[in-house]
Amino acid sequence: MMKKQVTIVAALLILVALSSNLDMVAEAQLGPGDCYDGCSTACVQRDSRKTARCDRKCSIRCGPGN
Repeated sequence: MMKKQVTIVAALLILVALSSNLDMVAEAQLGPGDCYDGCSTACVQRDSRKTARCDRKCSIRCGPGN
């Protein structure tokens, strides 16, 4: 009985891992606008100079051809 429960738990963990990986693949296929939006959301700083620097990095990372 215990072995059957362990097998079921292992199968559930594998399914959860696979489904989370599929979400990451879907996010990787988003367009450049979504990339820039996601990146610039993380640029919240108190210092406006640091915010501008982060914003420039996002435009390079998510710009055309990337």
